[in-house]
Amino acid sequence: KEEWVCLGFFVQEEDTEEEPKLKYERLTNGVTEILQKDAASCMTVHDKFLALGTHFGKVYLLDIQGNVTQKFEISPVKINQISLDESGDHVGICSEDGKVQVFGLYTREGFHENFDCPIKVVALHPQFSKSNNKQFVTGGNKLLLYERNWLNRWKTSVLHEGEGNITNVKWRANLIAWANNVGVKIYDISSKQRITNVLRDNTNLRPDMYPCSLCWKDNTTLIIGWGSSVKICVVKERDPTEMRDLPSRYVEIVSAFETEFFISGLAPLADQLVTLYYVKDSSEHMEEEFRTRPRLDIIQSLPEGCEEISSDALTVRNFQENQCRDYRLEHSEGESLFYIISPKDIVVAKERDQDDHIDWLLEKKKYEEALMAAEISFRNIKRHDVQKIGMAYINHLVERGDYDAAARKCQKVLGKNMDLWENEVYRFKTIGQLKAISQYLPRGDLRLRPAIYEMILHEFLKTDYEGFATLIREWPGELYNNMAIVQAVNEHLKKDPTNSMLLTTLAELYTYDQRYDRALEIYLKLRHKDVYQLIHKHNLFSAIKDKIVLLMDFDKEMDKVVEELKDRPELLHVYLHKLFKRDHHKGQKYHERQISLYAEYDRPNLLPFLRESMHCPLEKALEICQQRHFVEETVFLLSRMGNCRRALQMIMEELADVDKAIEFAKEQDDRELWDDLISYSIDKPPFITGLLNNIGTHVDPILLIHRIKEGMEIPNLRDSLVKILQDYNLQILLREGCKKILVADSLSLLQRMHRTQKRGVRVDEENICESCHTPILPSDTAQAFGVVVFHCRHMFHKECLPSPGNVPGIQYCNICSAKRRGPGSGILEMKK
Repeated sequence: KEEWVCLGFFVQEEDTEEEPKLKYERLTNGVTEILQKDAASCMTVHDKFLALGTHFGKVYLLDIQGNVTQKFEISPVKINQISLDESGDHVGICSEDGKVQVFGLYTREGFHENFDCPIKVVALHPQFSKSNNKQFVTGGNKLLLYERNWLNRWKTSVLHEGEGNITNVKWRANLIAWANNVGVKIYDISSKQRITNVLRDNTNLRPDMYPCSLCWKDNTTLIIGWGSSVKICVVKERDPTEMRDLPSRYVEIVSAFETEFFISGLAPLADQLVTLYYVKDSSEHMEEEFRTRPRLDIIQSLPEGCEEISSDALTVRNFQENQCRDYRLEHSEGESLFYIISPKDIVVAKERDQDDHIDWLLEKKKYEEALMAAEISFRNIKRHDVQKIGMAYINHLVERGDYDAAARKCQKVLGKNMDLWENEVYRFKTIGQLKAISQYLPRGDLRLRPAIYEMILHEFLKTDYEGFATLIREWPGELYNNMAIVQAVNEHLKKDPTNSMLLTTLAELYTYDQRYDRALEIYLKLRHKDVYQLIHKHNLFSAIKDKIVLLMDFDKEMDKVVEELKDRPELLHVYLHKLFKRDHHKGQKYHERQISLYAEYDRPNLLPFLRESMHCPLEKALEICQQRHFVEETVFLLSRMGNCRRALQMIMEELADVDKAIEFAKEQDDRELWDDLISYSIDKPPFITGLLNNIGTHVDPILLIHRIKEGMEIPNLRDSLVKILQDYNLQILLREGCKKILVADSLSLLQRMHRTQKRGVRVDEENICESCHTPILPSDTAQAFGVVVFHCRHMFHKECLPSPGNVPGIQYCNICSAKRRGPGSGILEMKK
């Protein structure tokens, strides 16, 4: 079938951005030849075929492409109407010379009658194929109902007469609607009652020139178009309490409105209405281009009016010679096809599909909307390709000068097609926009040739040092030849040897290449904040032995401050104390000096300093504390130096504080230290009382009790023994309680871990694979697929990830685990 087109058959009245609702095609093939010699007078549409009547009394059966399948010679004069039943097996035909024929297309049964007046209309019962529904109506100057009885004879009854010619009739289910010169009537075939009479509004128009158009929307909704008036009528069941002598049904007009032009045909389209208008020459406000062309409008009916949805002026053959009565509108309910019939032309209108929608968007240069529509409906589109639309969008953005947007679209459109990627990179190079596309290049497992990345790096190195540094930080070192880039940077440093950004970038390149000594030397010269991180991360302590001078110079500001404050020791203490609080390692070389300063000016902070500093000499600190008789500080230093017995002795002898002694023994947790404490306390009843009250949880109290001399008076002995027993019972209870808590906590944590691992991570069509840069969800979600989502929220297709490595089942994010950079945060694997 020829491609449907939207231009040539119609012209929109306004140059508007509104998309057409319908597309048009002229019915050709056999129809073209028929209409060259004859003229169409009527047509009816079935889902399987078309039936066309002509002015020369012939009836043609056509397929939907317009090819003739059968031909009937009915009469020498015009065929007025053709009627088909729902099955398409029977046809009724009437002509201007009074002939009526009803026959089966595939059987020999039939009805043939000649009347003495023109028969304008004929309608078969929709279920005419069934034996109990052999009924049809004809209309000339009266409406006749034909029924075949059980004797296989036709019985005739008059449904209506006396109001002029019957000009139209439509049969739906059990309801027959017909129009005459006065109005429209509806007859209920089941109850054999006429249930309504809808009068004609504009009686000034000749009924034969402006005939009534009838259309059943469904089994109970009739649409009437006459002149410029439209009425929508609904057949309803009457309340049994109100019936009396009235019909069991009645008609309610739910909507009525006037149109601008004369109606030639009506057809339903979902909840809207398709109207075929005849436009007279006398419409002064109409432009000449649209005069006398028939119009096909889609309107939305409202209770007291209508809203125009779309309007197309149709260019049919010989439209200048046609009148309102020469046009007809027929429709196929199955495919929403609308046939505009005129004497010398038949045009088919059809709802536009997604391909037509994309055509219109591309024509209007709405590429982004076209790409989105193609992606959403990629299974249904036939004439378009998503990638071609995407390439057209990229070309449009480049032509418009929006290079960044064009480069951003490359990531989504080009996907895994490396040839297209390289073509786009060279095109961006040609137009001088390599910078725009650089941040969107593939950098995961899917990679371009190293020469592509090096070309972009060289471009940045020529014009944008900051952008060059950013790319070096973001791109994995495996993408390009590291040594070639190092050489290029050194060439630029010859022209500008003090450029800190280039030097920093060079240090990063040396780090990627594992030449840490060269990187360290640059960092020290620049006094870069990452120098200590580099030393610790790569264990470069041996490498800095010959760079001590550089390292000292790195911290020369601190040295300058200390030198300036050496004559003001109290201020020097404040500076070094604040420096120590901020960073325990920053001023480590001054920690020995700080011992004296704390002892002199700030003894309360001396013990915390000794506890937190890892760089102060212990012997020097012990000497100072012993000179000043700082017992607590001396005890701490002795214990830190390993002389715990001497420290305990000082607590017992100089502080005479059994509680501190016990606390010290608890901290050291040394059995020999406890023995020393017991030995020292065994002849001191107050000390024994303290031990009995506190020893129970660390040492077996029996050891102490056995060593107490008989007859020694110990204060509060009974209370101490009771406390020992209570502590023992408490320990038992605590152990049991802890065991229960441990079991409960283990179960709770297991359940929480289970819930956490079951929790989903949102993955939709907007996410892309960080490796292949294609949508993370496949086009066909019916097929099995795998997606890996890391804690860092980077997503990969399962097949795009490398093999797990040495530990089965453990995978890491390629982005976050780039060559010796980043936290390597891929710690969670999620499969979908």
